[in-house]
Amino acid sequence: MARAVTPRRKALTTVLAWAVGIAIFFPILWIFILSFKTEGNAIATPFKMIFSGWTLESYHTVLERSNYPLFFMNSVIISVGSTLLALVIAVPAAWAMAFVPGRRTKDVLMWMLSTKMLPPVGVLVPIYLIFRDLGLLDSRIGLVFVLTMINLPIIVWMLYTYFKEIPGEILEAARMDGAGLKEEVLYVLTPMAIPGMASTVLLNIILAWNEAFWTLNLTTAKAAPLTQFIASYSSPEGLFYAKLSAASIMAIAPILIMGWFSQKQLVRGLTFGAVK
Repeated sequence: MARAVTPRRKALTTVLAWAVGIAIFFPILWIFILSFKTEGNAIATPFKMIFSGWTLESYHTVLERSNYPLFFMNSVIISVGSTLLALVIAVPAAWAMAFVPGRRTKDVLMWMLSTKMLPPVGVLVPIYLIFRDLGLLDSRIGLVFVLTMINLPIIVWMLYTYFKEIPGEILEAARMDGAGLKEEVLYVLTPMAIPGMASTVLLNIILAWNEAFWTLNLTTAKAAPLTQFIASYSSPEGLFYAKLSAASIMAIAPILIMGWFSQKQLVRGLTFGAVK
């Protein structure tokens, strides 16, 4: 029998949840406030900074000094392109592991997951040299390929978990009706897996959008995404807090809005298979 929730316990849980939420959101709120301050007010004491005047000066300066549309388009192309390419590879792989498992399927899945434990700096030099020799440095194609390989294990795992929730009898019925492998994947499995695939796409676009290590080391100008745009306001001459905050808000706003409107799909994708 379930234990009744007392009003005191409910109030305590609510307060704790709000406290955790505020603690997580506070850095974004602080950056948002700083972006509307002058450089002088941005380095003042917190009390004086909060109650000082608000201005759009930092946003005007950032837009004048930087080609924001170029950085934005690079981020869109790199994040969406790498996610779609990874999806093309991951769907057949997840299908095979979910519906035609072999003796080593679980070992392969664990091996794929273990690749995420490798520090990126451990393979930076060989990948940099390969990209240099192939002429892929500071190119969108190069970043799409790298981010595809980085996020591929996550996409395969999420799709595998979702495919496991689909009854195998449905695919067997399709085979009895004469459906081949191509028709089975395109016309039976994919339509049923659209909700899970959508959440997978959304999550990995966010991961690719926020990737900083590879984008900072493999790009300079032509293919630089918004992570490079933010880093350009941190220089040896000093930290320009207001301008850096304005650049950060301009970089995270698109993906923050997308994440806000798609949060149900994201939660669904992350929790599939958790409760049987």
